[in-house]
Amino acid sequence: MNIENGIISNWNEEKGFGFITPTSGGKSLFFHINGYSHRHKRPFKNLEVQYFTSTDPKGRICAIDVAPLKGHKNNGKEIRQKFRSLLLFSICSVVLYYLFELKLIPLELVFLYAIMSVLAFIMYAKDKKAAEWGNWRTPESTLHTLSLLGGWPGAKIAQSFLRHKSSKLSFRVTYWATVVANCCALSWLITQKGSKWLQSILVNINFG
Repeated sequence: MNIENGIISNWNEEKGFGFITPTSGGKSLFFHINGYSHRHKRPFKNLEVQYFTSTDPKGRICAIDVAPLKGHKNNGKEIRQKFRSLLLFSICSVVLYYLFELKLIPLELVFLYAIMSVLAFIMYAKDKKAAEWGNWRTPESTLHTLSLLGGWPGAKIAQSFLRHKSSKLSFRVTYWATVVANCCALSWLITQKGSKWLQSILVNINFG
């Protein structure tokens, strides 16, 4: 494959894809954020880039290994995002550990957070792959439900490290709403009334 030059003629920040108009002329080429350089800042319209031509799993021509021709180096924003997601994950883990040690929450609830986080990460990865291959996507409501049920730490890790669902404003707003709702629910569960309710649920499950 030969490297080619072009200009980003269209870019959709929320959906993470755009089109490149070749300098040599011809039809515009589709490219996805996953095929864009991790060492540079995010793309924008009229940015001059270089790329390789390839085909997606459905045989459609697209641009890969897209990178700016000059400048536009990454200012460390993505590194900071990854650090913050790891910090948030660590804080959540420590809080759950101490709540369990203080006997304010049962071990089953800790496991629920762990399972939901792993499941959320897997679903984000699956949805990212589906977006790249043009397959059936995971509904955003499903991803938000996993976050609401305790998978938000894993979801945040997925957003930062997989570069998926991290730029769409409406999605991010809803995600943080699920985080707040889940934390409020956890705060209620450590109250006397909430603890009794949770214990009754676990008893019914164990004897069900």
